[in-house]
Amino acid sequence: LGLLKMDFLGLKNLTIIEDTLARIYVLHNQMKIDMDKIPEDDPKTFKLLQEALTTSVFQLESDGMKRYLKELKPSSFEDITAMVALYRPGPMQFIPDYIARKHGNQTINYIHPALEPILKDTQGICIYQEQLMKIAQEICGFTLGEADVLRKAVGKKIKELLDAQEAKFIDGAVKNGVKKKVAEELWQWILPFASYGFNKSHSAAYATIAYHTAYLKAHYPVEFMASVLTSEKTDVERIAFLIDECGKMDVEVLPPNINESLKNFAVVPDKNQIRFGFLAIKNVGANIAESIVEERKANGSYKSIGDFIYRVKSKDLNKKSMEALIKAGAFDQFEERNKLLQNLEKMLEIARENHKNGSSKQIGLFASSNVQINYDIKLDPAPIATNFEKLSWEKELLGLYVSSHPLNEFKVLLEKKTTPISKIDSSLVNQKKIFGGLISSVKKIITKNGKPMLFMKLEDLTGKIEVVVFPNLLERNPEALQENKIVFVAGRVDDRNGEIKVVADDAQEIITPREA
Repeated sequence: LGLLKMDFLGLKNLTIIEDTLARIYVLHNQMKIDMDKIPEDDPKTFKLLQEALTTSVFQLESDGMKRYLKELKPSSFEDITAMVALYRPGPMQFIPDYIARKHGNQTINYIHPALEPILKDTQGICIYQEQLMKIAQEICGFTLGEADVLRKAVGKKIKELLDAQEAKFIDGAVKNGVKKKVAEELWQWILPFASYGFNKSHSAAYATIAYHTAYLKAHYPVEFMASVLTSEKTDVERIAFLIDECGKMDVEVLPPNINESLKNFAVVPDKNQIRFGFLAIKNVGANIAESIVEERKANGSYKSIGDFIYRVKSKDLNKKSMEALIKAGAFDQFEERNKLLQNLEKMLEIARENHKNGSSKQIGLFASSNVQINYDIKLDPAPIATNFEKLSWEKELLGLYVSSHPLNEFKVLLEKKTTPISKIDSSLVNQKKIFGGLISSVKKIITKNGKPMLFMKLEDLTGKIEVVVFPNLLERNPEALQENKIVFVAGRVDDRNGEIKVVADDAQEIITPREA
């Protein structure tokens, strides 16, 4: 049709970078950072990359990538660019060679001397399409247009086109003084690499964003993580994962507070703390969050639950949003959660009446006077919410436990009977141990034999680990192997695919914190 086709790739990482820079500007005396001028050899950034502390670093946060980064210990921008290109199905097989050659553990041999200047930066491995084109140009006398045809032929594996290109490649090399046998060997050598070739300009662009996010995480961890949390505010499970990462970075994430939270996650000035944002609470929408914050900015902090109900005049102050705010603990400074829940209808009735009066623009008796209005609401008594109820609400609405942890009362028992998860490392591989903790998530799959098995996340007060449960154990004890159950797990430490996990032999639910 003669139309122009354009692909636009939207990356939230660019928003995260801009958001982080905006926070730095506000919190650090209007400091402006030009990301195009940051040093390309920043020691702090490369230390973060070498230690694989790359959660939320663009393209570099998967477990497999972290494992390779620890082995590679990247020391240049070229290393990042290469890893972005290599960490894909196919070329991934060349990563061990790249790492071994970088550290001098494998000799680099070039079939022809002309290859060295082209492949030196990538440890003698043909990673990029541009390298293939340069080889064809330098050794075989191809024009760049002809080299591009070769690139397409190799990339798309079109046999007829490949056969024609093979003859042209070998003939061109021979004309340039290369022996025919060497030219044929070069063609056979280059095909496996080139068929997985990646566009370097694409990889370098991705590596730039990776480096920028790593730089910000290394130098401004609190601002960066607040921006990352904000970008993921609608994903409760991801929020929990990121807050766990904050804990590893010694950044404290504070629970939601009606007088301190903003719409999004906010940095607490001069402290290594981030305050939970209203929009990260499940069932709290943008309109009510904005109304709460704007009213507080205009007229000061809320003094009581009654003060809040009378002042926030929004149609979105409804049962769903109020229940979420109460259960998440946003009003804990005013009143006990269950008492607020049991009086919710009374408060909402007052709110509806207040909203109606506000909409009708009625002028109250004391509207133009300086008389202090009493906003107290008399709440009916109610039983105090149990610790389990509060924690269940927090997990449901925030994705994590905030006020406490279900395992706190089991701490002594776990310390006495189990191996702490934080102590599990490669030195324990193939050893059988007893672990204990909370099953925080369960993923069920069906085996080839049609039987279910589980991949569970088990967490204690020191860390988390994946536990593999095969069908025979699941059939024996399905009741204990459920999300939110507190269990003992007997099993073998395993490091298949380079990741430490536990293969369970037995499991038993812990009913009480007292020793049986």
